[in-house]
Amino acid sequence: MSLTAQRPVSAPSAPVPRRPVSKRPVPSPSPRGRNRRRRREYLLFALFALPNLALIAVFAYWPVIGNAYLSLTRWDMIEPSPTFVGLDNYLTLFSDPSFLRVLSITAVWVVAVVGVSLLGGLALALLFASKAPGRKAVSALAFSPHILSGAAVAAVWLFLFDPNYGLSRAVFSLFGFESPHWTTSSRWALPALIVVAVWKGVGFVAIVYLSALQSMPDDVFEAARLDGANRWQILRHVKFPLLSPTTFFLTVTQVIGAFQSFDLIAMMTAGGPAEATTTLSWFIYSEGFRQFKAGTAAAGAMIMFVLLMVVTVVQMRYVEKKVHY
Repeated sequence: MSLTAQRPVSAPSAPVPRRPVSKRPVPSPSPRGRNRRRRREYLLFALFALPNLALIAVFAYWPVIGNAYLSLTRWDMIEPSPTFVGLDNYLTLFSDPSFLRVLSITAVWVVAVVGVSLLGGLALALLFASKAPGRKAVSALAFSPHILSGAAVAAVWLFLFDPNYGLSRAVFSLFGFESPHWTTSSRWALPALIVVAVWKGVGFVAIVYLSALQSMPDDVFEAARLDGANRWQILRHVKFPLLSPTTFFLTVTQVIGAFQSFDLIAMMTAGGPAEATTTLSWFIYSEGFRQFKAGTAAAGAMIMFVLLMVVTVVQMRYVEKKVHY
């Protein structure tokens, strides 16, 4: 019987103590160095920001200040200089029943155009997000009016609304009715303009809503289905809250755009008939460049500016609280 030699087990070597590394403290910059660095940062910020601020001040703020002063004057654009009259232009406007009617028409125009555009755009976006056949072609057709000029859109719809040889006459004749005089009747002129404005802008709203729908996470919908939610409940309690930032953005931009609408009115009705389609934007143009009342037109522009500011602040302050980011 042979015995194998075993190697002696060596004892573990003791750890070699390491020499502590001395860390030198980083010297803090002196107050003079900090001030020099801060001045360089301010200078760099000024180099980038001042040109933009100068352009904004020249082309945005200065015209507003000049218009505010002009609204306190009376000027027919022929006299060498305007005459200062204080608040007479504002008092004249708010005591004029026709101007109050202009404000009411503007309110109806903004609410109708914005409301129908948002609802129609959301419906189209939900249709485009589905797997319906031909949805890409329909989305392209829906967005195409947005890129057309207002003059071209107005010219097309003037032909469609013509009661004698337009498409409107053919459609109404199928049901045994006569086509309304859309653009020459004080009853139908404003609804006709609203139809055209919605047709032109609903495609943009639909595309923005569609991009928001496509960016939503699928796991949220899957969790809602596992909890037993049907399509309507998912749409109401999941998709609508997730679309609230997009709705807020579209509401602000569409309200501003509706207040400033001018081209469709100028091409189709020119504020008529009987001032039935005279919104605030057309009133400003008519007072300034038709009746040559620069002070009254400037006062109307300042009223529009204040209204837009108030509406935007209200939306930012109260409506944004219901937005779920």
